[in-house]
Amino acid sequence: MSENMPNEPEKHTEEEKQPFSAKKEILSWVKVILAALVLSFLLNHYVIVSAEVPTGSMENTVMIGDRIIASRLSYHFHEPKRGDIVVFYFPDDETQRYLKRIIGLPGDTIEIKDGKVYINGSTEPLKEDYLRETPVGDYGPYTVPKDSYFMMGDNRNDSFDSRFWEHTYATKDEIIGKAEFRYFPYPKLLK
Repeated sequence: MSENMPNEPEKHTEEEKQPFSAKKEILSWVKVILAALVLSFLLNHYVIVSAEVPTGSMENTVMIGDRIIASRLSYHFHEPKRGDIVVFYFPDDETQRYLKRIIGLPGDTIEIKDGKVYINGSTEPLKEDYLRETPVGDYGPYTVPKDSYFMMGDNRNDSFDSRFWEHTYATKDEIIGKAEFRYFPYPKLLK
C-alpha cells in the first residue's frame, strides 16, 4: 500500500522573499569584522599577552622563536610566586618586554654561591630542576625591596637578568602577566 502525499506549498521566510542587497551584505560583513577587531583589542590589552621569545635566556623551558601566551589577569587574584615565569617591562628600558622566572620575592635576601641560589640565609640551595646546565658564579647578596621581584633566566650562564641590571628588581607594576602556555611550535604548559 502506498501513500501519496500531496505536495505542500513551499514556505519562504521574509528574508528569502526579499531581493539580494549588496549594501546589506557588505554592512553585515563590516559588523562582523569590527566585532572581531574590538574583541581582539580587548583580549590583547586586558586579558592575554602573546609574545615571541627572541633570546635563549630561558632555555630549555622556552626556546628562541617559541610563541607564548601570558595571562594579564593572574596577579589580580593572587600575588606572584617564586618560580612563576612572567612577562614584564624591563626595568632599565620599559619599552622592552622580558621573560624571566621569579626567584626572589619582596623581603627575600638572595645570594648566589657557585651558581646555586640561597634564599634568606638557608644552607640548602633552591631546588631548580628546570635549569639548562650547571650554573656558575657568585653574586649578591641582594635584598628584594617591597613590591619588587628578583628575576633570573633558566639558562643561567647566558641570561641577562637581575644580577646585571642597573635597576636590579622588577616592580609588581612592571609585571604584565604570568606566562602560562607555549602555543608554537607545539603546545606546552609552562612551569
